[in-house]
Amino acid sequence: MRNVISFTGRTHMKEIRVLSATGILGSGFREETMKRAMTLKPDFIGADCGSTDPGPHHLGSGEPQFSDAACKRDLRLMLLAARAAKIPVMVGSAMTAGTDAQVDRLAGIAREIAREEKLKFKLATIYSEQDRGYLKQRLREGRIKPLANAPHFDESVIDRSSHIVGMCGAEPYVEALQNGADVVIAGRSSDTSIFAALPVMKGFNPATVWHMAKIMECGAASVVLRKYPDCNFAIVTDDHFIIEPPNPDYRCDPASVASHNLYENSTPYHLVEPSGILNTVNARYEAVSDRAVKVSGSTFEKAARYTIKLEGAELAGYQSIVLGSVRDPIILRQFDHWLENLVKAAKDRIRAVMGDSIDSQYRLDIRQFGRNAAMGVLEPDMSIGHEVGLLFQITAPTQKLANSLAKSLSHIAVHYPVPEWTGLITSVAFPYSPAEIDKGASYRFNMNHVVEPDSPLEMFRIGYEQV
Repeated sequence: MRNVISFTGRTHMKEIRVLSATGILGSGFREETMKRAMTLKPDFIGADCGSTDPGPHHLGSGEPQFSDAACKRDLRLMLLAARAAKIPVMVGSAMTAGTDAQVDRLAGIAREIAREEKLKFKLATIYSEQDRGYLKQRLREGRIKPLANAPHFDESVIDRSSHIVGMCGAEPYVEALQNGADVVIAGRSSDTSIFAALPVMKGFNPATVWHMAKIMECGAASVVLRKYPDCNFAIVTDDHFIIEPPNPDYRCDPASVASHNLYENSTPYHLVEPSGILNTVNARYEAVSDRAVKVSGSTFEKAARYTIKLEGAELAGYQSIVLGSVRDPIILRQFDHWLENLVKAAKDRIRAVMGDSIDSQYRLDIRQFGRNAAMGVLEPDMSIGHEVGLLFQITAPTQKLANSLAKSLSHIAVHYPVPEWTGLITSVAFPYSPAEIDKGASYRFNMNHVVEPDSPLEMFRIGYEQV
């Protein structure tokens, strides 16, 4: 906190300056942008490092979305800047899903950077994976509750999950900071908690803090036109915050900032956090320059019961895919009928080879690119152009079985006829040889529930070390 001049020239007696390095660690930011941001004297640097946007694979398998090299490049610049300025660095949802192994992986990268750059700091690691016995006990106590459209949940779901993480709030970050951590690497956490922790710890208005955190959690995503990932910067006071991108090529306006409330949120007016709900119904977004926006007027209602959201993933099977395209106008004129009969013929052939019991052992899904691949049954325009791309996807208990079924499918598909043609025809063009591509293990999310712990720290473990 400093008595300094903000972007608008006003003096604030009580403020915190927040630097968001990027929307997700490993996606990158411009080094020159961070250097300019550091001249604005931030009080801490934060970055989210995870997301469920890429789907359940990274939680189920434990493999990160971005390479170690990509994450190391971003983290190196953050650590060098922060240690020079003697301010904290906080990274949440380590290596995409925030499993314990992913926390250790990113912490190991931080140690490598420290050795190479001769840096010293106190490192805190926050672990978010959940003990299965603990979850079963909470389930028996009725303290695990479903959210909207939650799948069935019982002890067997807990047992078959590859990994289960809890999405921590700001409190574990606060605990780490209060214990002198210079660098915090956390497992799965809410994106906003990374940026809310220090202002909350300092006693700032939670409504202003949580709203700022929501806008800042994706780096430069709230600018008018984000051409590439980059940093963002905010000044927070009790009754408002001002956001202005440190990249001179970027700018914010009221619409770009307000619209970010809807990103990854079902409503732009209510943001649910473990400790309460941010209400932005009466928020005001005012341009204070051609690049900066002042935000005020939100409220924050403390939760009647503190909750932690669970994320789990389980193995759904192994997949093989076949990519092809259809351009024959005669086939396209009767495409639905042709595709329906193709699928029936392929399943009949698989059944003849494998036996009737095979039907329950695999799943066939088809996407029609150029028609309704993006929206499926919600697509209002089902018209067909001059070509359609097809993605056949087989999911089975083993990779060998999935590949075997895909081979039968691809052979039927490439020669499946229409009445107008006689003799053997080629109906589908395959871009690859072999046409069958083994995709590997496939995972699915298997829970959308919250736990009611006794305390905000109960479900998380924090380790400390001097690096």
